[in-house]
Amino acid sequence: MANNDTRFGLRPIRHRNGAAYNGAFSAYYVPSTYATALFIGDVVTKTGTANTANVSAPGAGDFVIGSLPEVNKTAAGDGNAITGVIVGFAPDPDNLGRIYNPASTERVVYVADDPDLVFEIQADGAIPATSIGLNAVPIYTHAGSTTSGLSGAELDTTSDAPAADASNQLTIQRMVNRVDNEPNLIHNKVEVKINNHTEVAGAIGL
Repeated sequence: MANNDTRFGLRPIRHRNGAAYNGAFSAYYVPSTYATALFIGDVVTKTGTANTANVSAPGAGDFVIGSLPEVNKTAAGDGNAITGVIVGFAPDPDNLGRIYNPASTERVVYVADDPDLVFEIQADGAIPATSIGLNAVPIYTHAGSTTSGLSGAELDTTSDAPAADASNQLTIQRMVNRVDNEPNLIHNKVEVKINNHTEVAGAIGL
């Protein structure tokens, strides 16, 4: 049975201790000068700066100068640390149905940034059982969907195959155990954790 090609970026599912993900997130900032669209499931990284003016976001609250660290989409590849994964956006009062963030649009963005979270992701190829425990990186072959609001990111098995490499951004934890997920076939889904996290040192895979 073929796996459905349903890319969605990274989706938080649980903590490493087995506790279910409860929807927790931290608020971050995207300035109008950032010319890249962002989607739910995108991985993002702190830039080292924050909002330089007060920000008022309907439904999210008021934020004083410096209270919202700025994030950009994380570049895929070795050595590029990740802060977390986008799980939502503050409502846009001019377009309440918009569930992604267009390029060059100021927005408060909600990020699941707990280093102990485990995420589900679709592979762009096939992940065999022998790849469990290895490190990996995301790949951005596909753009995010402006209809669903979901990221187009996948786990890279083609241009940068999983390997025991501590500089890689993710670690493959296990295959998703679900009837609609066929092992060893293209687009199978796996559980991963962020290995190269801005708040935690990375580790080499098994």
